[in-house]
Amino acid sequence: MLLSRLLATSGAIALAAGLATPAFAGEVRGTVSDASDVDALQAVEVRIVELGRRTTTERDGTFVFNDVPEGSYTIVASYIGADPVQYTVAVPAQGTVTRDFALGQTGSQILVIGQSAAQASALSRKRAADGVSDVLTRDAIGQFPDQNVAESLRRLPGINVLNDQGEGRFVAVRGLDPNLNATSVNGVRIPSPEGDIRAVALDVVSSEIIESIEVKKSLTPDMDADTIGASIEIQTTSAFDRKKDLFVAKIGGSYNELRDTFTADLSADFSTRLTDNFGVTGGISYYDREFQTDNIEADDWQLEDGQIYAEEVQYRDYLVDRERISATLGFDARVGESTELYLKGVWSQFDDQEFRRRLIFGLGDANVGGTSANPTFDDTDAVIEAERDVKDRFERQRIRTLVFGGESDWGDLNAEYSVSWAKSSELEEGSVDPTVFAAEFEDSGLGVAFDFSELRRPVFSVTGNNAFFDPSVYELDEVELTVLSDAEDEEFAGQFDLGYDIVTDSGVFTIQGGAKARFREKTFEGTIEFYERDDYTLADVLGEGPSNTLANLAPLPGLGEATEFFNSNFSTFELVQPDSAIDSANQDYAVEEDILAGYLLGRWETDNLLVIGGVRYERTDNTLNGFTTAVDADENVTVTPLNFERDYDHWLPSINVRYAAQDNLIMRLAGYRSLVRPNFEQLAPRVEIDEDNEAVIGNPTLDPTTAWNIDASIEYYMANNGAITAAFFYKDLDDYITELVLDSPGTLFGVDFEEAETFINGESAEIYGFEFGFYQKLDFLPGFLDGTLVQFNYTYTDASGLIADGDIGDINATPTFREIALPATSENTFNAVLGYEKAGLNLRLAGTYRDGFLDEINGDGPDFDRFTDSLFQLDFTARYQATDNVQVYFEWININNAEFFAFNNLGGRQNILQYEEYNWTMKGGVRLTF
Repeated sequence: MLLSRLLATSGAIALAAGLATPAFAGEVRGTVSDASDVDALQAVEVRIVELGRRTTTERDGTFVFNDVPEGSYTIVASYIGADPVQYTVAVPAQGTVTRDFALGQTGSQILVIGQSAAQASALSRKRAADGVSDVLTRDAIGQFPDQNVAESLRRLPGINVLNDQGEGRFVAVRGLDPNLNATSVNGVRIPSPEGDIRAVALDVVSSEIIESIEVKKSLTPDMDADTIGASIEIQTTSAFDRKKDLFVAKIGGSYNELRDTFTADLSADFSTRLTDNFGVTGGISYYDREFQTDNIEADDWQLEDGQIYAEEVQYRDYLVDRERISATLGFDARVGESTELYLKGVWSQFDDQEFRRRLIFGLGDANVGGTSANPTFDDTDAVIEAERDVKDRFERQRIRTLVFGGESDWGDLNAEYSVSWAKSSELEEGSVDPTVFAAEFEDSGLGVAFDFSELRRPVFSVTGNNAFFDPSVYELDEVELTVLSDAEDEEFAGQFDLGYDIVTDSGVFTIQGGAKARFREKTFEGTIEFYERDDYTLADVLGEGPSNTLANLAPLPGLGEATEFFNSNFSTFELVQPDSAIDSANQDYAVEEDILAGYLLGRWETDNLLVIGGVRYERTDNTLNGFTTAVDADENVTVTPLNFERDYDHWLPSINVRYAAQDNLIMRLAGYRSLVRPNFEQLAPRVEIDEDNEAVIGNPTLDPTTAWNIDASIEYYMANNGAITAAFFYKDLDDYITELVLDSPGTLFGVDFEEAETFINGESAEIYGFEFGFYQKLDFLPGFLDGTLVQFNYTYTDASGLIADGDIGDINATPTFREIALPATSENTFNAVLGYEKAGLNLRLAGTYRDGFLDEINGDGPDFDRFTDSLFQLDFTARYQATDNVQVYFEWININNAEFFAFNNLGGRQNILQYEEYNWTMKGGVRLTF
């Protein structure tokens, strides 16, 4: 019904407006490429000077002006980093005039290869964009500067990348939680592989298969409205991106200093036109990275009699093998004069084999002495617990997308359409995660002391009882077997957009409408089993010496020995039934989310003014299925299904204005309303009740978080491949979702509890800030220095909101709130790049900085909230074009050994919660281009 109404409206307007079409009018079309005729140039601005009409080239370099009155006109094409080119054309009363352009220095590849090419392409696309956005592109031979999409994105203004094991993983835009972003590949929304969130970990996708990444920070009515941070749009290559065929092979390797291991880094890409109107592109990338992380963690911090100490301290080593395989295949076709069709598929697999070994001090029942800087513990009439364990976990994430679509241009009437499928999954089967060996020391003379002179790297010492180092003393506590952890997220979608252009003497007005349907289902199924055995000690599975460089953790189990022992002697282990039943049921859920959307917009464009305004409507239908898992005092487990259905809708207006005060000075203003639906972890009707009647409860009645957004920017583009940009942003959020702790008896969704944790819609949150960017090729410098490039961007963000305070009573009571800086918000971030390219040599030194930020809220109060420290990382890239077909490359990642540090502020000092070191990684090899 919604689709038919929109199409009827658009058709009626188009029919009426057809009467205004000039009776004697022609068409001007053409293509724009670089002077070497290698690349089709996207986002070239093409203007008809006398008519004040403007357009920009598509990714295949084409442009078209419809309804051009008979006459002689000047057509100008301009592109960042190249001199404008103009021609005079004579347009007949009827018919088509073709005028092709070649930009850049004749006989060179100055516009398409290297850092200058990538900068010129990105700035041109930013200048041509309808709204506020930033762009990253690779050059014509497929070079991106970083090892995955997340790490590439951190070069842009307003981007903060959250690391995992020293690698960029989740992307936060302008200080907002990564769950508030939307991510798509070739127009297909990527579902999240992980079981409880909406955010997509972009380290799954290799940068080798990507043509461009655009971060759209303001929305227009034809875009999905479920983003408050930004819409991250990834495009793979098209056969029409280039004028000539291309084949690229990369053969290289990677070395991590801490792990001391070499691994492979391989890729191949191709693009070919089988005919003038049909082409195929594809690529495959394989990257195996083995690395090590040294880690110290502490928890259960106490402040007693002026002394600060932790009741649990852990020393860990991680040995990780991450293997990425990404592939893409696409077909592009032109059908007749008016239609282009495409079929594109992306497949990405991320295998993560992680071994983690720990030495854990449990000091909650020990005697405490010493000082905050040097706390001591002993077991005189007390207990010191020690654990030594190993995790052997293999996890596989996959992302698959497939889309068939096209666009048709019948003069003043145009249409875009697509159908798509996407599926993401995360699978873990048979991981022994972990095997725990434990010992209790009571009245044994054992003493443990810590030196906190370096707060982030405490050193321990053990005295008085050598049994602490005897592996036979450590008996099996439990084996946790992940029989199955299976998260799947699948979405089918279809959309149709129809627009009609009305050409007047003063500009072009477009009326456009469309509809989209998305059908999504996310499920999680887990089976966890716990096992015990009496005659099994650490001595049975000892491994080689410890690898942690921060402390001596011996004795420890070997990496695979505990798994091998468990599998070989499985029949001798006893299943712990209650714990297994609870953990196997309490995380399972299935959520169906169907979204029907429609929009109507008007677009007015002259040579210096663009206004896009309209409204989008989205209706959401949910079917939510979960379980109540309860255990009584006799350890009997009861599992009861829970089912909810709900629906809601939103009207979402927006307006975007782009004004060119001069050819090189662009001003923008945008206002729009958007939303983000609750995380699946928060929304799924899952209830876990333990034997003390304490509950963890999901909330299927949560409302989406909505936001009113304002963006304003000014952009000055310099003639010699440079720009100065500045932007202001403001966001007012309603129904921000926060965790709620209930510390007195109550009832929620028919469940009685003594204490409970759940989620509620809180009060408002507010974000504002500004961005600054400077990009310049310094070709005015004398001599060899004219190959220097500089890039710099800085973002300031102030993000605050109200969360429910920790000590809340009855669910029906009005909660109290405290104001916080929103999680993942870095107040100051900057990126700086010093580059150089000349005579085949290409050098790039890049530094990335972010402030520390609030990472997690703790229900015990602000002194226990988790913060992360500031981070600065330095990377270096060198490439040398030895011949036309051979390039040698070298990359040095994390030169300065940037460390991760998380802490709380109990007692007015930074108390360690987590500290990690990764050291540097080097990559090198050869790239062959044909």
